[in-house]
Amino acid sequence: MSEPLTIHPHILLPPGAPARGVAAELYAEIAGAPIVSPHGHVDAALLAQDTPSSDPAALLVTPDHYVTRLLHAHGVALEDLRPPAEPRAIWRELCARWPLLAGTVVRLWLELILHDVLGVRVVPSADTADALFDELSERLALEQSRPRALYERFAIELLATTDDPADDLRHHRALAGDQRWSGRVVPTFRPDAHLDLARPGWPARIERLAAAADMPIDSYDDFVAALERRRSFFAEHGATCSDHGVEHLQTERLDDRTVRRIFAAALRGDCHRQEAVAFGAHMLDEMARMSCEDGLVMQLHPGVLRDHHGATLRAHGANAGADIPLRAEFTRALRPLLERYGTHPRFRIVLFTVDETTLSRELAPLAGFYPSVYVGAPWWFLDSPAGMLRYRRAVTDTIGVHRTAGFVDDARSLCSIPARHEVARRVDCAFLAGLVCEHRLSLGEAAAIARDLAHDLPARVFRLDGA
Repeated sequence: MSEPLTIHPHILLPPGAPARGVAAELYAEIAGAPIVSPHGHVDAALLAQDTPSSDPAALLVTPDHYVTRLLHAHGVALEDLRPPAEPRAIWRELCARWPLLAGTVVRLWLELILHDVLGVRVVPSADTADALFDELSERLALEQSRPRALYERFAIELLATTDDPADDLRHHRALAGDQRWSGRVVPTFRPDAHLDLARPGWPARIERLAAAADMPIDSYDDFVAALERRRSFFAEHGATCSDHGVEHLQTERLDDRTVRRIFAAALRGDCHRQEAVAFGAHMLDEMARMSCEDGLVMQLHPGVLRDHHGATLRAHGANAGADIPLRAEFTRALRPLLERYGTHPRFRIVLFTVDETTLSRELAPLAGFYPSVYVGAPWWFLDSPAGMLRYRRAVTDTIGVHRTAGFVDDARSLCSIPARHEVARRVDCAFLAGLVCEHRLSLGEAAAIARDLAHDLPARVFRLDGA
């Protein structure tokens, strides 16, 4: 017999009284708050074209490396989880391994999506896979399952995408010019591939950047001017942030002669790895300088070794789930940049980490001194209920909640956005309920903080409110 899929009304809230009752009261205050999603990877084309998902696998499995990496760890070949593999077969792989995902945040997200968004009432399993596939395929074909309808149903107020500097942003323009569309989708400037001189394909990317900026890039000064021009283009299309992912965090300012020489050598195809690293550190400083001038909030996501398994990269490309965290260091690495820009009135930087040992030791103290520094939400391997609670406990004693940046869902699937925000909101309410029960906060103050965390804080920190 199939097992019923249920979601307990007190899921993720404290197990005992009186904290559970307090948390439930706090959650009731914010359950219907609009969603602000300041960082993620949902493609603007999805909403511009308003094309419904063709099947459950295309919606919930194939685009989400959180899901595919775990299935791969349990023995499923990645080629069996993406086209040209047959969608029903992909779905069967997920359902057959459903018990193996128990206790993971991935399964929690999927359960919330299936139950709350898609109306599923049966637990996925090898026995129920085909029936669920048919049921969901029919449901996804309905008008209310089209991307724009889901955007409205989820009460998404703003969705930020992540975009290459050379992107023409045509889908963002299409949405902005569509009188039938009332949502707000903004781009985010992500220049990593252009700042890493050693990355394969860098010369071709510079050609694309030059074409997008409508100017030649024959020198370092041209390169900087092209980036500034594209940042302005992004801002004109609603961007409020840039985003930077680096393996090892380092910032420094090279002298003009050195940086021009390194760039010229890279154009000739003659750049050494050590010089490429120094150039990348210099360009983070340059991005901060530009942020002081144009106001784009700088998001920094360091400390991940991308594409850990070379054979997977060669066979499946980047973002296949084979990215692994590294030990991080922020205090010395950011000092040159913060010495220069840390107290500038227009500069703002949000720091994320996948090395939670840095939260109380480095990130919270940095945000506790520099007006420009905010601590980003638990990200990637830490955006789980336990990780979120550890995060709040690690930083709140030092900086409270208002030097943090609210929740960032980092979603790759539109349907996962409400599930991820649901988890974050419940965990925050559980944490705040503990402070109320310890008589450190009044219920009214905790409710105000819960509302701020759910909506106002991310809108303010990422400058999405126009301030």
